[in-house]
Amino acid sequence: MVESIARVRHIRVTPQKARRVVALIKGKQAQEALAILKFAQQSASEPIYKLVASAMANAQVKADRDGEFLDEQDLYVANAYVDEGTTLKRFQPRAQGRAFQIKKRTSHITVVLSTPEAAPAAKGDSNKKASK
Repeated sequence: MVESIARVRHIRVTPQKARRVVALIKGKQAQEALAILKFAQQSASEPIYKLVASAMANAQVKADRDGEFLDEQDLYVANAYVDEGTTLKRFQPRAQGRAFQIKKRTSHITVVLSTPEAAPAAKGDSNKKASK
């Protein structure tokens, strides 16, 4: 089983908007996730597209390093989540000498790609445990 992780930090997309896009690809096959992100109209879809492509490349490098065969069709998005990054605080002048605070939020996005485990081996292990 190959598992690869890709992260991007301090991306200038609000976490709320990024979570909407990440929810579209969770549990999907990696190639299908790229197709969904390519045609999604949200602005957060472009950096997430690059992140999924990077995770796919990381999986290929990891498989080559370990001497394993990896078919990109087997990869799926095992987990994807968005954490809140630092917030840039700016001020906008208002009437009568006042100032309003503008919060420019950032996100930390993480995508985990994985290949499914071998089903017969998993079933065999559970039967052994049940018989004991």
